[in-house]
Amino acid sequence: MHIIEVTLAEGLEDRVSSEIDLSLAERAITAVLQAEGQRSPLEVGVLITDDAHIHTLNRDYRGVDAPTDVLSFGNDGPERGFVTQIDGPRYLGDIAISYERVLAQAADYGHSPARELAYLAAHGTLHLLGYDHERGPDDAAAMRAREEAAMEELGLPR
Repeated sequence: MHIIEVTLAEGLEDRVSSEIDLSLAERAITAVLQAEGQRSPLEVGVLITDDAHIHTLNRDYRGVDAPTDVLSFGNDGPERGFVTQIDGPRYLGDIAISYERVLAQAADYGHSPARELAYLAAHGTLHLLGYDHERGPDDAAAMRAREEAAMEELGLPR
């Protein structure tokens, strides 16, 4: 069983929870992990935040001084058996998603904010698994196909 914890940044609690079912992010991550054959328990943290916060994260960690829609922070450190239970889940990493980008991109692409949230969660998860659309068109196409397969699995096709 995978552990996926979705957290809302301060100030977004009432707004987001009334507009979008956050379990969609969890379900999208689970769909990707299952499709990618990740059977051993994994832990993923998800932060739904705003443009200002994700802008700061993007600047500080990627050197890009602009907001973005989703960032992934993989666990690049060595496995330490004493930090987690021997049979406990492996920490895969964290995903940060801008709620403002969810709303704007949903409007731009003509689909629901729920689909956009799920799509960004799937996208971020694929990055945690090592996919990178910036390596070239073949990698981007492979990543897009996996994202869309997850959306189909959730009943959120284009």
